[in-house]
Amino acid sequence: MDPSLRRRNRIILTSLFGLVFAMIGLAYASAPLYSLFCSVTGFGGTTQRASAAPATVIDRKVTVRFNADTNMNLPWAFRPEQKELVLKMGETGLAAYRAENRSARPTVGTAMYNVTPDKVGRYFNKLECFCFTEQILQPGQSVDMPVAFFVDPAMNDDRNMDDVTTITLSYTFFRAKDSDAVLAQQQAGSNQKAAPSATATN
Repeated sequence: MDPSLRRRNRIILTSLFGLVFAMIGLAYASAPLYSLFCSVTGFGGTTQRASAAPATVIDRKVTVRFNADTNMNLPWAFRPEQKELVLKMGETGLAAYRAENRSARPTVGTAMYNVTPDKVGRYFNKLECFCFTEQILQPGQSVDMPVAFFVDPAMNDDRNMDDVTTITLSYTFFRAKDSDAVLAQQQAGSNQKAAPSATATN
């Protein structure tokens, strides 16, 4: 075979392997990058996280409504404890959702959330939230889950937000993908705690 043709084939083969590895790397990175992009820009109604409320509260008010949904694979009743709150921008709001396990066995749920209109996501900040935290409920157990939040006063300076008077915060609970593993781990932990007391009794 002609040396130049062999060299060209080697270059093409190397390039193809490089492309495959690049695509695999992009596939692994795409989810975290997309999550980061959403959290920074508020894209798709993704809210922000904050460690403290702002020092400034302005007079402009906004109505925050609360919505709750439950995936059909999770046998829970899930609802907001209040229909809406009217807050000044920068003022901390405190709301609560209530979940109840209506099945005869322990179940694990996890919540996803967003706000509408989508463009408000970059200004809606949560101080405390049950989002993405695996919640274990025993049969018939119910629990109140608080949400602390504020609307960034900077929203008042964004002319694109002049038409926003109402924000809807929505949560949807799903059955956790690793539900069985979480329940098994909890049971193992309970058994370990019970073991010393049983030994002491004997």
